[in-house]
Amino acid sequence: MAIKVAKFRDVANGLQAGQFAVGDRTNVTSISDIDPMYKQLMDKPYACVMAVMGGDGRPNLTPMWFDYDGDKVLVNVASHRKKVEWIRKTPQITIVIMNPENMYHWMSMKVSVEREILEDDPKEGAWVTEQLNRIWKQYTGQGDEYGLRDPSINERRVLFVCKVDSVATFGQS
Repeated sequence: MAIKVAKFRDVANGLQAGQFAVGDRTNVTSISDIDPMYKQLMDKPYACVMAVMGGDGRPNLTPMWFDYDGDKVLVNVASHRKKVEWIRKTPQITIVIMNPENMYHWMSMKVSVEREILEDDPKEGAWVTEQLNRIWKQYTGQGDEYGLRDPSINERRVLFVCKVDSVATFGQS
C-alpha cells in the first residue's frame, strides 16, 4: 500500500520562492512512516476538522476528535446524525489536523471508508464502544465512559474504518 505525501513549502524558516506550493512529493508505505513532525499531530489530543459531502453537494465540516489504529483512520459518529447518511453516499472524507499553538503547522488526510461497524454488531460492536470511551478519556480526561450520549434517545454509534489515500503536510512545530 502506498500513501502519497505532498509536503507544502512553508515559511517557518522565512520567505522562499514558490512558498505555499507543493515542494516535495513522496510515498510512504504506512502512516507510521510519516515525518515525526507531522505524525505528532496525529498522536496528540488535537481536534481535527472532518469534511464530507453534504446533501446539498457542498462540503460539510465538523470539528471532532481524531483517532487512528495502525494504518486506519477511525471516524466514530452517532448513527442518527445526517453525516452518517452523507458518508455512506460518498465514502470519501478529508480531515485536517492543525497545531493549536501554530496554525502554520498542519496536515490533511484524504481517506476512503473501507467498512463500517455498528455499535450493536454482535461480533465487533464492543470495539465501537471501547474506541469511543478511549478517545473520550484521551480528549477530556473525564471518566472511563463517553459522557455525551443524547439522553433523549438510545444513541448508538457507527465506526467508519478508513484507509489513508493521501496526506498533505505544512509547516513546523
